[in-house]
Amino acid sequence: MKADDLRRGVEFAIAGDWDEAHEIAQRHEGDATADWLHAVLHKIEGDAGNARYWYRRCGKLEVAGDDATAELETIRESLKP
Repeated sequence: MKADDLRRGVEFAIAGDWDEAHEIAQRHEGDATADWLHAVLHKIEGDAGNARYWYRRCGKLEVAGDDATAELETIRESLKP
């Protein structure tokens, strides 16, 4: 299930496993939540240009300057069953 996979992606991101989280985000490209996770991951990586691209894709450009950890928590909450 996509939501379960994305929840795992968020948990990997929070734990600092960027590669695993990124793989999950890429697997669900085109889903707004996956694209938001993708944006946050590139923010964490320090790739601001790529992060802005993903923020635009998911319609979340207004939160691009927010704290990455807080965003991951918000994404986590949005994925609760």
